[in-house]
Amino acid sequence: MSTTTLSPAPAGTAATAPVTARDEEGRIGLRANLRHIGALARRNLLQIKKDPESMFDVLLMPIIFTLLFVYVFGGSVGASLGGNRQDYLNYLVPGLMAMMGMNIAMAVGTGVNDDFRKGVMDRFRTMPIARSSVLIAKIVVELGRMMVAIAILLAMGFALGMSLGTSVFGLLAAVALAAVFGAAIMWIFILLGLSMKTAQSVQGMGMLVLMPLQFGSSIFVPTQTMPGWLQAFTDYNPLSNLADAVRGLMGGGPVAHSVWLTLAWAAGITLVMAPLAVAKFRKKA
Repeated sequence: MSTTTLSPAPAGTAATAPVTARDEEGRIGLRANLRHIGALARRNLLQIKKDPESMFDVLLMPIIFTLLFVYVFGGSVGASLGGNRQDYLNYLVPGLMAMMGMNIAMAVGTGVNDDFRKGVMDRFRTMPIARSSVLIAKIVVELGRMMVAIAILLAMGFALGMSLGTSVFGLLAAVALAAVFGAAIMWIFILLGLSMKTAQSVQGMGMLVLMPLQFGSSIFVPTQTMPGWLQAFTDYNPLSNLADAVRGLMGGGPVAHSVWLTLAWAAGITLVMAPLAVAKFRKKA
């Protein structure tokens, strides 16, 4: 096997940093990769510390959605469930847990797009770090934001009288399942953020994706009252599977089918979207 020797470029040339980054990326070990993810995650957390307003969606969205749906739709939907507003609260909160990951995932795409616009990502790409570590660090921080949102949602639900039909372990399993699916969805929005020109276009496209998935699911209402063609869509909607799995883990009932379908969706989305996002990150001009 022949060996090619590269002559070092003169100091200060534009080609020096990118070549070094590409050469060293292949030799980065797991421990170094984890250190890079930790350092980049810390950088993202410091950004949140400097801009506390970026947490408003996480802090207020669970409260607003819970109050809005429980007190506006709770009476009628609760009656359709054969109960009252309290029964709808027990139905709604697990569904909102499934929705949190989708809404917060959109912030990942807009954040990546904004970092590219400011030139931050170009600097990262000249460093001898794995390209995936930049994107994984984004997901780690957004998962933390998601956990804050779910904690507020659960606190709001219990304050309004929500009951837990299983155990604390069931609740923790429901949170973990929502986090796994949320992390998978974030890869989709990272790819959108890397593919679209502005953060506004990422938000616009994100809403076009989110609205049909959220409202064409079992998050807010039982699907039995929907037209047949829409029920067929909800049966294949991964958000319906996630919402049903979370309800089963928190309220009791059969969960195996919904849990396995949710995990299969999460694995499939990650296996397809993560390599595409990393490849787009490498090639983005």
